[in-house]
Amino acid sequence: MLVELVKLNINGREVEAPAGSTILQAAELAGIEIPRLCYDKELSPLGACRLCVVEVKGNRLLPASCVTPISAGMVVDTESPAVAEARKTILELLIANHPLDCMTCDKLGDCKLADYCYKYGVKDSAFAGEKHDYAIDDSNPFIIRDLNKCILCGACVRACEELTGADNLSYLNRGFHRKATTAGDVDYIDSDNCVFCGQCVAVCPTGALTEKTLAGKARRWDIDRVRTTCPFCGTGCNFDLAVKEGKIIGVLSNPDAPVNQRMLCVKGRFGWDYIYNEKRLTSPLIKKNGKFETASWDEAYDLIATKFKEIKDKYGSESFAALSSARCTNEENFLVGKFTRAVMGTNNVDHCART
Repeated sequence: MLVELVKLNINGREVEAPAGSTILQAAELAGIEIPRLCYDKELSPLGACRLCVVEVKGNRLLPASCVTPISAGMVVDTESPAVAEARKTILELLIANHPLDCMTCDKLGDCKLADYCYKYGVKDSAFAGEKHDYAIDDSNPFIIRDLNKCILCGACVRACEELTGADNLSYLNRGFHRKATTAGDVDYIDSDNCVFCGQCVAVCPTGALTEKTLAGKARRWDIDRVRTTCPFCGTGCNFDLAVKEGKIIGVLSNPDAPVNQRMLCVKGRFGWDYIYNEKRLTSPLIKKNGKFETASWDEAYDLIATKFKEIKDKYGSESFAALSSARCTNEENFLVGKFTRAVMGTNNVDHCART
């Protein structure tokens, strides 16, 4: 099927994009970055923050590029003086009721609001007025919610509804008292539909929602991100381990993950701390005289090989069977099957995911 392409001009460059694309999408295809807070390519467009406004020739208004479709011959300027001034004013309005505690905010280094304020030279707000003083909700064992830092971009609401399907978050009230919160405005821990997946945290552009495990542990620039595969099931979700000084301190979504993008379940995002549990076995144990004793890996492998050989020699290959796990990688499961068939000489191999 042929895709109809539309030609337009962005910042003096001729750009082609599929018909039906928005200005923002066309700009991204051309490698042109447009600031945005409420827009997320995995979520439905909202056009709430207005930070992505651009100048379109022949249009006296500055439309939001995330919800404005392209048309043939359209001429767009994404960084004109009028656009820069509008964005500066929008940022001043956003921080008029936003705590300027960036020095102690755990999201600094990964906060889009702070990044854009830096880009447009916004240090404080010219708009004085009443400020919110919401209590910080840390009832959830995994998430800290500070609605004083919420900019009403709606990303958490859409992620909960469109990605997770939990529909746990929505808007409450109007005007100055409007907030993105749970049904009945109860604490996270008391909200019936929350599955603790943390998808809301992954899409939040400010410090309104943060991972409790990372609180006070490190700035984002102190963290080394190490890509890995989740071991909890056979889906094969990818995420980044947040590592500081050689120790894992949390899990961060990776939008480039081929299986899940930024989506994770509660176990994948928050169930990593078992690796430092004091009860976790870190060395093989061999039972000697009725008691388990610590052994080396070589000693354990030698014992396993000896016992397997004894079973095969005494009872035959068909006495052996292998059960593999969905928590293993495809490569590991392949080796289990190959070992069972080639070494033990039987096809008695099964997998827990088959049932």
